[in-house]
Amino acid sequence: MSILTITLSEDRLTRLQEIASRFNVRAEDLARVGIEELLRQPDETFKQAAEYILSKNAELYRRLA
Repeated sequence: MSILTITLSEDRLTRLQEIASRFNVRAEDLARVGIEELLRQPDETFKQAAEYILSKNAELYRRLA
């Protein structure tokens, strides 16, 4: 595992700490989870788009087969 250092303005850090406190987690853990979720989204977005296109064109693909 690697370590990443980021710079946040004081108001952003305060906001992160407030949200983390509400969930009873460390600010570092909340930031990590947020980054992990962001990194997962492009794959999920592509998957949803591909499924939509395949289902929308299913009849066309069946005729062409």
